[in-house]
Amino acid sequence: MSKFADSSKPVRYTRTDVVETALRLLDELGLQDLSMRRLAQEMDIQPSALYWHVANKQTLLALVSDQIISRGPVVETADLDWKSATLAQAIAVRDALLAFRDGAEVVSSTLALGLGAGEALERIAAALSPAFKDQSLCRVAADSILFLVLGQAWHQQQRMQAASLGLTAPDAEIWTDGALKAAASPSNSDTAEIGVRLLLEGLEAKHLASK
Repeated sequence: MSKFADSSKPVRYTRTDVVETALRLLDELGLQDLSMRRLAQEMDIQPSALYWHVANKQTLLALVSDQIISRGPVVETADLDWKSATLAQAIAVRDALLAFRDGAEVVSSTLALGLGAGEALERIAAALSPAFKDQSLCRVAADSILFLVLGQAWHQQQRMQAASLGLTAPDAEIWTDGALKAAASPSNSDTAEIGVRLLLEGLEAKHLASK
């Protein structure tokens, strides 16, 4: 029975309770097993009761995505130049995604539908903003950095899941020639940082060339 349940009186839930339980189930079971029925079972209520708080599963996942991002590391960028600030925000987003099982997949899916997790893009765009006169181009650059971070985190979480099932060696990396080699190459975390740095260096070169 759910820890929320109390047989002595009816339990009244809030949207916060629903989202908190969904986050816990996501971490325990993964996205594939996070269904409205399973969530209702965990809270010891009828599935229909959930719809008082969330219109559908997509809305629920959008709220979960917002929480995944908002619970990530807080970055102070006031004393940083735009490149350092952007890198710090990108890595903070990466860490937020990795803090929850299937976090990158959840956030990526809701962003694709325009439903949630917009704070991640806003943080990166705000850090990039001083380097751009054209803010529409700034948005494209922020999108590109966010997509790189999402893709790398999603890849890392998929490999972690596969390793936990014994499907891949946990310390192996697949290279383009198809051979498995021990990871003497940069770690997953380093790979994300290197990728963002490369994008930022390209943006800086473009920025300086346009002056």
